[in-house]
Amino acid sequence: MRVVIAEDDALLREGLALLLRHAGCVVPAVTGDGESFLEAVRAHRPDVTVVDVRLPPSFRDEGLRAALRARQEFPGLPVLVLSQYVARDYAAELLSSGGAVGYLLKDRVSRVEEFVGALRRVAEGGTALDPDVVAQLLVRGPRDPLAGLTPREREVLGLMAEGHDNGDIAERLRITGNAVHKHISNIFAKLGLDPDGGGHRRVRAVLAYLG
Repeated sequence: MRVVIAEDDALLREGLALLLRHAGCVVPAVTGDGESFLEAVRAHRPDVTVVDVRLPPSFRDEGLRAALRARQEFPGLPVLVLSQYVARDYAAELLSSGGAVGYLLKDRVSRVEEFVGALRRVAEGGTALDPDVVAQLLVRGPRDPLAGLTPREREVLGLMAEGHDNGDIAERLRITGNAVHKHISNIFAKLGLDPDGGGHRRVRAVLAYLG
């Protein structure tokens, strides 16, 4: 798995590269700003990228904007955002741009293996969203298209968005696998989404809808 990293903090940037190489990944480039990130993506065509939201020069949203530009050049490029906060509008835009996406909060990543697992899931076409990100993306206005979902269906939808499979959802909610399948079928029926799109494609369809 080839990974390009964009992170302005030198210690974290090099630490991530060392961690990923130790996990068997190839890290052909580590960058500290959006333009260098785009150049590295063009040069190395990575399997997945890790991008911080805030990069030079203004340290506001350059990372996410660079990720969106990379997605325009390379549609479906897997992107895992690693940030200290949720940039809701840009997160929604990134999700709706299609392809594999992750969005994790730095201070909530507690285990190295969980981070590497999330990165691999994104590289393979899946999703990995922090629950706080999911919660903010699920917030809707008065004409909420999710209003028809039951509280349990919202729970299931949130866990799907985080990247959990049916078995994980059943275990977390302490319900049967058949119950999870029924809830997912109801969710897609109520949202008018194709229930036969396949594992990661189903999740991406939901995320695109939410975005």
